[in-house]
Amino acid sequence: MKRLLRSYRLLLILLIPAVIAGSGCNKKTEDPVIIPIVITDPVISDLTTATATSGGYLTNFVTNTIKEYGVCWSSGNATPTTSDSKASYTVANTVQFKAAVTGLTANTTYHLRAYCINIQDAVTYGDVVDFKTPTATSSTYAAVTTYAGNHTAGLVNGPLTTAQFSNPQAIAIDAQDNLYIADAFNNVIRKISGGVVSTFAGSGIAGYTNATGADAQFYSPQGIAVDAQGNVYVADFGNNAIRKITPAGVVTTLAGGNGVGYADGSGASVKFYNPSGLAVDAQGNVFVADKGNNLIRKITAVGVTSTFSGVTTPGYINAINTLAEFNNPTGVAIDGSGNLYVADLGNSAIRKITSDGTVSSVVGNPTATPELLNQPQSIAVDKNGNLFISDQTGRILEITGHVLYSIAGSANNANYSNGNGAGADFNSPQGLAADSQGNIYVADYNNNVIRKLVVTTTP
Repeated sequence: MKRLLRSYRLLLILLIPAVIAGSGCNKKTEDPVIIPIVITDPVISDLTTATATSGGYLTNFVTNTIKEYGVCWSSGNATPTTSDSKASYTVANTVQFKAAVTGLTANTTYHLRAYCINIQDAVTYGDVVDFKTPTATSSTYAAVTTYAGNHTAGLVNGPLTTAQFSNPQAIAIDAQDNLYIADAFNNVIRKISGGVVSTFAGSGIAGYTNATGADAQFYSPQGIAVDAQGNVYVADFGNNAIRKITPAGVVTTLAGGNGVGYADGSGASVKFYNPSGLAVDAQGNVFVADKGNNLIRKITAVGVTSTFSGVTTPGYINAINTLAEFNNPTGVAIDGSGNLYVADLGNSAIRKITSDGTVSSVVGNPTATPELLNQPQSIAVDKNGNLFISDQTGRILEITGHVLYSIAGSANNANYSNGNGAGADFNSPQGLAADSQGNIYVADYNNNVIRKLVVTTTP
């Protein structure tokens, strides 16, 4: 049998195929049977009272040995099988697939998983995903208002409604719910506290200077994060550096700043290539979406930088640590369990990295339709573990309870209006963050404002 294994490199390394082989004295050894590995998409999309979209992907199989694949579901069987409801396909040699889930009943919990059947009639299943259909009157959406800025580009401090920003790129929130904004075209870090906008650090002139407050200089800051002690970290995109700002406004360089490139190490010996998103874990480690290098980097609390996940070659592979591949990652966020989520812009996907470095896909992939996930720029996690995603073509999305919702804006739309759900408009929404009350703040890049989203789910 010609062995052409169709799979992601990662799962070939991680998982050993089950092989059944017959042997005996003077008997010809039979060809081994390769048991496919099935991964169920962990997120349901396009959910209505009667329909949904799911899918999965197959790996570790020999060409032309898959007879059938798809998803099966049930409201009564917690481990559904192909004897339950299913959407099936017979096109050979697929890897990624999506499926229409139909015939659902409103307000009902379902159990779903992907499956495949090989030519020996062996059935393999993926993990079970549970979801609940809405009622006929329920909905999930966000009420969108303008929180700060007056839609005019500028560098003006003061009350929320009269302040001005110039292409704000990222937002972080501290334990007191103060907002910090990477104000990219102003080359400064802004702070919003008590309804007043101020300049926390930066002179407003592009440069690279470590100093205090307005004497410091940045060059198009793109990412921002705050640790438990109130230190602010900045992905200084144009300077290829990660900067640190103390609560007193003292700016230093944590890593990089000595030209573009790729090098691990400490201090100025480290090189980045257009660092973008940032996140800080409970131990004070800083994670960097090193966009130009297609990597996720890690900086320890004592300033040692290493490659946490990925290789410099762009791609889409789920694996462990440096066996995985990303394509222009732009945003990162950490949940309460220490899982790292990545907005993988070039792959139109949200990826998950567990604490042991295992990379998987949460939603999206390079072959997915733009309606699912289109140019995800940034990601945030609220205190309940819900994920929020900014799709820079004009949407804000939420993943909660294994379901993907579009809660505000619309794809491929650049405008400016407040309202509920799709009635609101953004113009290239970028960074976002959640406060202690569950409100979501979005850096509306081309509208030069900070928007506030209050998420509502009606029964």
